[in-house]
Amino acid sequence: MYDLLAITGGYILGSIPFALIISRLFGIRDIREVGSGNIGATNAWRAAGPAAGIMVTVGDIGKGVLAVFIASLMPESALGAANLKMIAGIAAVVGHVFPVFLLFRGGKGVNTALGVMIMILPIETLIALLGFILIVVISRYISLGSVLATVIFFTSVLTAYILKLEDIPVLYLIVSGILMLLIIITHRTNIKRLLSGRENRFSFHSRKNREGADNA
Repeated sequence: MYDLLAITGGYILGSIPFALIISRLFGIRDIREVGSGNIGATNAWRAAGPAAGIMVTVGDIGKGVLAVFIASLMPESALGAANLKMIAGIAAVVGHVFPVFLLFRGGKGVNTALGVMIMILPIETLIALLGFILIVVISRYISLGSVLATVIFFTSVLTAYILKLEDIPVLYLIVSGILMLLIIITHRTNIKRLLSGRENRFSFHSRKNREGADNA
């Protein structure tokens, strides 16, 4: 009962379309009809400005954080407390990518996954986040930074698991691999543009962030 409540709650939280809600507050009627059409922070930044982009980022990260936090409050779990937190968190990521409120067409899941992993594997998440920042600063490709950051994250988790640097449950390792594949799949169009040289670089000036810079 508690497991189902936490997992369902995580999915519903993940389904909240902050990019759509917040961009409307900034005068964008439907962000799905602007720029790349993606329900994510980068498109919100590009379409509605930096303030909107930052607010969406915080909201999407917060969905992952809150899903794990709520799972941690459950008085009992047939799955085990650690496993429940991870599964509820991943349910939030799935909700972001396939939101029930938007007919299962959502964003790319990066920021929500970041929120989940900050709560569950903070050291590995910090390593991946530093890698993301370095890659974006050098290349100005957010999509490239996002994809490689998930690879860095999985590699960090795998290394810690093999070398027994941390007591990492095998489920965490498996889910980290699945998460890496999910992020790569949701960025497949970005990867094609990167390989063909058509991916646009990110600019902190919202009007310069064109469709190819899409992410999150």
